Amino acid sequence: MTRKVGVIGQGHVGETLANNLLVTGTVDKLVLIDTNEKKLNANVTDFEDAAANLPTHTKVLRNDYGALGDADVVVIAVGDIGIQNDDAKHDRFMELKVNSRAAKEVGTKLKEVGFNGVLVSISNPCDVIAALFQKYTGLPKDQVIGTGTLLDTARLHKVVGQALNVDPRSVTGYALGEHGNSQFAAWSQVRVLGQNITDLAAASDDLDLDALAEATKAGGYTVFHGKLYTNFGIAAAALRLVTAILNDANIELPCSNFREEYGTYCGYPAIIGNGGVVKQLQLNLTPDEEKKLAKSANYIRTRFDETAQKLAAE
Repeated sequence: MTRKVGVIGQGHVGETLANNLLVTGTVDKLVLIDTNEKKLNANVTDFEDAAANLPTHTKVLRNDYGALGDADVVVIAVGDIGIQNDDAKHDRFMELKVNSRAAKEVGTKLKEVGFNGVLVSISNPCDVIAALFQKYTGLPKDQVIGTGTLLDTARLHKVVGQALNVDPRSVTGYALGEHGNSQFAAWSQVRVLGQNITDLAAASDDLDLDALAEATKAGGYTVFHGKLYTNFGIAAAALRLVTAILNDANIELPCSNFREEYGTYCGYPAIIGNGGVVKQLQLNLTPDEEKKLAKSANYIRTRFDETAQKLAAE
């Protein structure tokens, strides 16, 4: 069976993800779409130049929404990071005005061509944009997900691993809530080599969990201020989600998915397979963590409601 994936948006993240998909041989057909045809054509030509040196074969199509009708996955990487600058406030909602309109336009086009696969949204603010794409595509909620706190969780594992001098893949647990300023590290869920990190912190004067949580949250801004965009970390997170969907992996991943109890999309672990969210999980959080998650979810829901009303009035 042919594996077909679309990537809408060929900015820093979209082109990095497209390259990852090609180099890893994850897809058989790759549909790339962007309003900047000059940039898109340059990327496609560059990918074609790389093809002879790759061990796999992928057919690349350009600016053909019709080709997305039978795609397995469509990844949304629209956005204009140029609206920010080196002194920008650390708030992904600065991208909302541009990306919400793109969600309405692109989501409507996907609905028109009959797309019924899984939609993975990268664009910021991730949780609100994922919710808008679900609204405008009309897809079932379990077929629309955002990268959400998958990247934040990777950053959490990194900083904990560095603090304890272990490989980040030896760390388990999650960052939950918004992919943004109201996210938090759910320390009750974090374990390192089989030990709960709260026990390790209690036994050490050097392990500052508050500092680690702040480093997790600030990771993206550290990258942004260095090169004025982020791409490798988020593209790797998107690749992991796309691969899990295509492979029907049924793997537990924290991502932005719709939680009925909060009435919104937010970062929370779910089982991901070829239908998107195959099963939702329920964590045993502390009362304080439950309050933090509810507060974060409420913020996301409020911003979604405000944005949906504005778009409806336009």
